[in-house]
Amino acid sequence: MSSIRHDWTREELAALFDKPLLDLVHQAASVHRQHFDPREVQISTLLSIKTGACPEDCAYCPQSAHFKTGLEVERLLPLATVREHAAQAKAAGATRFCMGAAWRSPRDKDLDAVIAMVEAVRELGLETCVTAGMLRADQARKLADAGLDYYNHNLDTSPEYYGEIISTRTFDDRLQTLGAVRDAGMKVCCGGIVGMNEARSDRVGLLHALATLPRHPESVPINQLVRVAGTPLGDAAELDSFEFVRTIAVARVAMPASVVRLSAGREQMSAELQALCFLAGANSIFYGERLLTTGNPEVEADRQLFERLGLVGLGAVAGEATVAASACAERAERCS
Repeated sequence: MSSIRHDWTREELAALFDKPLLDLVHQAASVHRQHFDPREVQISTLLSIKTGACPEDCAYCPQSAHFKTGLEVERLLPLATVREHAAQAKAAGATRFCMGAAWRSPRDKDLDAVIAMVEAVRELGLETCVTAGMLRADQARKLADAGLDYYNHNLDTSPEYYGEIISTRTFDDRLQTLGAVRDAGMKVCCGGIVGMNEARSDRVGLLHALATLPRHPESVPINQLVRVAGTPLGDAAELDSFEFVRTIAVARVAMPASVVRLSAGREQMSAELQALCFLAGANSIFYGERLLTTGNPEVEADRQLFERLGLVGLGAVAGEATVAASACAERAERCS
């Protein structure tokens, strides 16, 4: 079985990126099979619990108050609404429910409301994940005490390219939040975004930063930029599809025991490209028609893709795909 390393060098990761694509995919697939059942895919659903008016200036984000994207600002959702969405997600086959709030960092009273949501979702038997910006150590402990399973806080890109994307917080700020989450005893969900006009060396730098953390993130989302008009990256050059596959594969080799999530951008990906990503070591997806404010493949499309590829949801009963748990997923309230 491949060893878990935390001493990767950038040169080693760059050499992986430079390998012939089929050789790299074969290596990543071999590593994947040493640590996971290659047929199983962890399924998460993501809900925006507070949308827009974020004071950060992340160049990719339509929720930033700095950009005019036509996004409708929404206040924090009521607890009952979040519980309803979580029940629908479970009925459709999700095992983890992720809640995203467009804050730089949560106020304590807002955190109390999020904690109530975490507790309600856990009562449904789902794993919980929250992304709500930067956390103080005491806030991380409160979330951990409430039973939050994962906290998401992406590094986004390499330390060198970071300043080209965000000016309102630093790369070190993000590392400090990850440290607070770890110290509180929660699992970490942390990845990045590719296709932001960065160089391959920046993709290497992102994965190097992740793979050399004292503990690898348990969940590593790899997002392909969804270009949104009105953001500074609305006209970014399209990333080569095979370069995206390379990023997935190198993430799998460098972090063999982490779940690698094929995250944002799937709506623009062909079934064949997604299949290649699964072969290269991706074993998690977001399930549902929205990712915060951007589109995602419909549940039925994913169900059909899983059937075609012979994939099953993590924790599925042998021989039965969790993703097929509800043929009427879009009418999940009738199936609960």
